[in-house]
Amino acid sequence: MTLRDKRVLVIGGGSGIGLGVAKGAASEGANVVIASRDAKKIAEAAKNIDATSAVIDVRDEKNVAQFFKDNGAFDHIAFTAGDWEGFMPGALADLDLAKAAERMTTRFWGAVAVAKHGATKLPPGGSYTITNGMLARRPMKGMPIVTASACAAEGLTLGLAVDLAPVRVNCVCPGLIETEMWGKFPEGYRDMMMAMTKKQLVQRPGSTAEAAECYLTCMRNGFMTGQIIRIEGGIALAG
Repeated sequence: MTLRDKRVLVIGGGSGIGLGVAKGAASEGANVVIASRDAKKIAEAAKNIDATSAVIDVRDEKNVAQFFKDNGAFDHIAFTAGDWEGFMPGALADLDLAKAAERMTTRFWGAVAVAKHGATKLPPGGSYTITNGMLARRPMKGMPIVTASACAAEGLTLGLAVDLAPVRVNCVCPGLIETEMWGKFPEGYRDMMMAMTKKQLVQRPGSTAEAAECYLTCMRNGFMTGQIIRIEGGIALAG
């Protein structure tokens, strides 16, 4: 199956894995739209990959509804939007519950809003791919809320796969993928992440292109739905 002439929306496509997905789809001849709330960032990214850009704020349901009203239907949607608020480990006693609740706004409720207003308009056999992470399966000390939100994303994927059929819904769970975000982490945290890769079966970080291929497979493979796909260098088997 090919993505040629398919209309593909990548939400959060201005950088990182999302940009990798947009590049991969465009290279196969898809008509790619990358969207996020950062208009300048996505406009610059779109110029470099033969794509168009559009502004969407998945935190605002009215904005999401208007986006799909203005931009029409797509064949495939990849949801890679996320924020890093509350990602760093911390003591449970210091947890700010209001900020913890905000973590669900983009990664969970944003994905729900896109499903409600966009994925419901996908054609039979079209796909909606949600992004998660490995902490649903490998919790880390000091990050219970991140683990909880990751479990919620997997549950959403399974529920939507049933609810939206014959539209296909899958979830990609990247492990340690080296993106430009690594440059924003504190130096000690970056060192910790690199050390973690040495425990993997593949002892290096993944690339954005390697992660993006999972999303492209979810789009291409018309028999794939309700799947939780890990791209993580074998960390789940490393003990």
